[in-house]
Amino acid sequence: MFNSFFTFIDSILARDPAARSRTQVILLYPGVHAVLMYRLTHALWTRGFFFLGQMFAQAARFMTGIEIHPAAAIGRNLFIDHGMGVVIGETSILGDDITLYQNVTLGGLSGRAGKRHPTIGDRVTIGAGATILGDIAIGADARVGANAVVLQDIPPGTTAVGVPARSRPISVL
Repeated sequence: MFNSFFTFIDSILARDPAARSRTQVILLYPGVHAVLMYRLTHALWTRGFFFLGQMFAQAARFMTGIEIHPAAAIGRNLFIDHGMGVVIGETSILGDDITLYQNVTLGGLSGRAGKRHPTIGDRVTIGAGATILGDIAIGADARVGANAVVLQDIPPGTTAVGVPARSRPISVL
């Protein structure tokens, strides 16, 4: 358990040049606090303690400004940098080693039951203010630019920018 915790913290140190120590990241990064609280709320949610899961999720939202639904599926080493305003919806699926910046929304487009939020592949970076809506997929190693509005699938290894976002090979930018 401690090994995976320090692997998580070290992954943030590797991605954030402003991070100077494990202690700084653990004590002062609200994205870390939100992810740790998500792990608790998700454990409660998957064991059928829905009310408690949502209650702790709301407490985490109040403390960090980051809203992660307890039912979302999140892989290893999610880094939420400057996380104020980040929203991760109920049926979102996030892979490993994803970086989200402030004010990112992974939201749904309908009130229907079932999968209605994005699926984000491994090693994806999503820029500040980006909005990704609906049951769409962002491929592994893709990047979503700041303030992009993504309404369709983004292939692996590309960059999506604009409103609405269009993808381009990463090497072009």
